[in-house]
Amino acid sequence: MRLQVLQVFLLNREQALSSHQLETGLPDADRITLYRTLRTFEQKGIIHQALDGTPNQKYALCSGACSEHQHLDQHAHFHCSVCGKTICLDEVNQLLHQMPAGFIVHSSHLILRGSCPDCTFRVV
Repeated sequence: MRLQVLQVFLLNREQALSSHQLETGLPDADRITLYRTLRTFEQKGIIHQALDGTPNQKYALCSGACSEHQHLDQHAHFHCSVCGKTICLDEVNQLLHQMPAGFIVHSSHLILRGSCPDCTFRVV
């Protein structure tokens, strides 16, 4: 199961995937086994949560720099409001601003919304 899930992520490297999309791509997948596989991959620094402002939890492959102890995927996520894809924008890094005294940032998320290149050309 782990190899199959990893293959689906590698084939869809350019976008984040929900557990539903993974279930659809792996018809023999057991939901509990899939959930445990995703949790293990996230804990080991193989995938990260790709928050896109929708109620569906999505995951994407981590960069090679992530590890079991620290996720280093500090980039923006783009959500296409036309087709629903969520895409990691590695080149758009999140910049932490100087925080006021007493504030400690544990995480930050930058979500951009609009239309992806495929949908932009389709709409025009």
